[in-house]
Amino acid sequence: MRENYTQVDELYDLRQLMSHNETLRHCAFQAINFEKSGFPLENYRFEDCLFMGCIIPPRMYFAMDEACIVLPRVKMPFKVFPSKLYDAHSLYLHYKPGYHETFYTCYDTIVYDRYMAMGKATSNIKETLCRLLHDHSISNAIDQFIADYDEKDIVAVMGGHAVKRTDPHYRQIVEISKRLTELGKLMVSGGGPGAMEAVHLGAWMAGRSEAELEDALSLLSGSPTFRDRGWLTSAWTVMDKYPRDPQFHSLGIPTWFYGHEPATPFASQIAKFFDNSLREDCVISLPKGGIIYTPGSAGTFQEIFQDAAQNHYKTLGFSSPMVFLGKQYYTEETPIYPLLKDLHDRGKYMNLILNITDDTEEVIHFLLDFHRPYHL
Repeated sequence: MRENYTQVDELYDLRQLMSHNETLRHCAFQAINFEKSGFPLENYRFEDCLFMGCIIPPRMYFAMDEACIVLPRVKMPFKVFPSKLYDAHSLYLHYKPGYHETFYTCYDTIVYDRYMAMGKATSNIKETLCRLLHDHSISNAIDQFIADYDEKDIVAVMGGHAVKRTDPHYRQIVEISKRLTELGKLMVSGGGPGAMEAVHLGAWMAGRSEAELEDALSLLSGSPTFRDRGWLTSAWTVMDKYPRDPQFHSLGIPTWFYGHEPATPFASQIAKFFDNSLREDCVISLPKGGIIYTPGSAGTFQEIFQDAAQNHYKTLGFSSPMVFLGKQYYTEETPIYPLLKDLHDRGKYMNLILNITDDTEEVIHFLLDFHRPYHL
């Protein structure tokens, strides 16, 4: 019988549990300081519990049964056991908009510098263990976050990091993401700049007027790429001027493996990984409502064929739509669509749900009709 663990990462939740139970079973405690519980710990019993990065007084160990697992606190430049997904403020902690030099001392940059100094493929066993524990916590936090969504209401957009904020294609992605978010979809991307940022800008501006969106795009246009000095500051300017409606969310999934590309702050939730292969699997597996492929390069091509294999085998129980946004790009410049279509027609690939278009409305209708017949 599969029994899930009750996750506890706030003192308030711990106190609620302890006020009603003297025996705590199947609990996963994350970064909890038990010294501050306010309860006489010697009167409690812990059975088959997980303790991850907690402060545990010595007397408490006698209250644990042999099934309990204790993973102690580890001092590292990054949170080994993050209990929640990042957001712009936690990932860019200590960054001050308008002061470019503070980018080099913010949390994200400190972690990236450590990552590069130790090596992307380091043999340091402590470093690799801590990275794995961090990524496990992030995976768990994703599961908690998406639990409120129908699995077919999760949609991703893949595309290049080099797409400029001033590019018409950037605007189209923003508009598609804004519309889908307003229609109840959770938009997902690789969490970086370019086409990925456009996804989260659209979700951030959900519920706002066309005039407000125009103004946001204008504010961003002065720093069109992430290599421009004002790229991050201008994003903060938009976020301050147009706070996100709390009913709308988006999930960015970046990685320190590509840490030279800053994560977009427009994602309301940011799941940043050390392990890029784990991150790639997550980006492809989560959006069971379909993936929109916009023009990109090697990384996007990798995701296309990984997704195609997943759909062919129905790895996740069913196939999901693969929408190619850009007819000329995907039929002439990089003829991936005709290849997939031909392979599917000849039975080399099975179960592919393919569409190619340049039209915003067609993208939206195609994805909505996949989940349930839907007519705007």
